[in-house]
Amino acid sequence: MKSIFDELTAADHETSEEAVDHVATQTPDIDPDRTASSLRDAAKQLLAAGLIEAATAGRLYQQLLTSIADVNQILEPLDLCARADDVRGLVYLAVRKEQDDGGDEWSHPLVRRQRLTLEQSLLVAILRQYFISYEQDSGIGRGEARVTLDELMAQLQVYLGDPGSESKERKRLGNLLDQLKGHGLVGIPDAHGRVEIRPMIAHVANPENLKSLLADFISMSKEGQTADEIDTDTDSGEHR
Repeated sequence: MKSIFDELTAADHETSEEAVDHVATQTPDIDPDRTASSLRDAAKQLLAAGLIEAATAGRLYQQLLTSIADVNQILEPLDLCARADDVRGLVYLAVRKEQDDGGDEWSHPLVRRQRLTLEQSLLVAILRQYFISYEQDSGIGRGEARVTLDELMAQLQVYLGDPGSESKERKRLGNLLDQLKGHGLVGIPDAHGRVEIRPMIAHVANPENLKSLLADFISMSKEGQTADEIDTDTDSGEHR
């Protein structure tokens, strides 16, 4: 037989359970003027990494791709923008150029412009050649473009000469690949002596940059020939 005390405690228990259920299903207050947290996080990760690939971060890539207009609204006050290459599965960060800016030079307080050295630029041009050739054979955005280290060493040797030993040649190539890996252009060499060429190279090594690089090499080649002629004349004069 229940006492009045049992009835009171049972009523209190039911009231407390209702309160718990109410708290659990209560929707937290959301600021309607605030950008969705998932979109903010995606924009911040793009800012931190500089580029996002579908092959390595598929969910984040899809988030950026489907919300590219919203992402660009977030980046617009920073004079930055997100560009998408949906065929190759890539979203990357770029500096927004003003419409009336006729020059190629730009400066940005949040982005450090780092120029490639001549050797780095040469390797980029060689890698892009292999990348485009792979896309022509397999189709754009199909699979992973890879090239062997031996092929790259042979190409570098044509332009840079023989460093004197195979170990020095591999070390030179390894250093250059490590530097380009930081730019998102190549992967880590695998156990079979091959390196993956990342899709970002199609945007870094555009035709305008390659044309400028070719002009630099032609200029250096002419300067080298002139220097050799001067040395030859000097040596001939000393033996007379």
